[in-house]
Amino acid sequence: MEYFGVGVHGHILNLFAASGMVPIMHPMLTIAVRAARSAGRILLRYLEHADRIAVTNKRLNDLVSEVDHSAEEAIIRELRSKYPDHAILAEESGEHQGNDFQWVIDPLDGTTNYLHGFPQFCVSIALKYRNRLEQAVVYDPLREELFTASRGQGAQLNDRRLRVTDRPSLEGALIGTGLPYPYRDYSHLDTYLDMCKVMMRNTAGIRRPGSAALDIAYVAAGRLDGFWELGLAQWDIAAGALLVSEAGGTVSDLAGGDRHLETGNVIAGNLKIHRAMVAKLRPFLSDSLRA
Repeated sequence: MEYFGVGVHGHILNLFAASGMVPIMHPMLTIAVRAARSAGRILLRYLEHADRIAVTNKRLNDLVSEVDHSAEEAIIRELRSKYPDHAILAEESGEHQGNDFQWVIDPLDGTTNYLHGFPQFCVSIALKYRNRLEQAVVYDPLREELFTASRGQGAQLNDRRLRVTDRPSLEGALIGTGLPYPYRDYSHLDTYLDMCKVMMRNTAGIRRPGSAALDIAYVAAGRLDGFWELGLAQWDIAAGALLVSEAGGTVSDLAGGDRHLETGNVIAGNLKIHRAMVAKLRPFLSDSLRA
């Protein structure tokens, strides 16, 4: 079975892409959007009573709430209703076996922000087919911003086509990042701080809002010129990675390779910014970070 671009629907999508118009949404992306919006409604409903949300620690300072679980269940229920044979990798419930399609789900990226009322969090859903990213949704329910992408069809924010910035160098660039999580790995903390120093000296500034999926979507939207972070999970990166690539940018691991989903270490930006960031960060890479 051919997945994409063959048959009437694929032909129509390709015609829209060639014309520069926003294409008709792929059916699988439509379902992902529906699932993301269902989760978003749950996030907003609970947010009104955030002080009463039941919270537990998965590990030290790794918070998970009943909201995460409720939102994830809503997403899986929506996806399963249409695609019961698809595999799933979800932050809270883990891996669900299935066929060559796999949904990668973060029901609430930015849980700590959410529980503190800090307005930077999102729902992130990606679809892989035979390990290749094909569909992506990052949804910010507070701002009603829906970032979507289909492979080969570009990236959109609501009804607007996205492009990464055309900034030619790190001079004047605004770069996003994320501090290492104590429950994942502090072994690279000093290295990360050294990376921060070199980026601070060579750019207009660094931002750490606290939701990697949304930060990477902001690179696709041209709000950030670049982004890097260490030790993320696949569900933090997957949707944003397709958004950036479909918006004309580049995503890689710290060494400039293609193992970012595997390692959790990621750099994203337009081609020139990405290349400059790889060069600036390369001197700090240990063997484990280079792999």
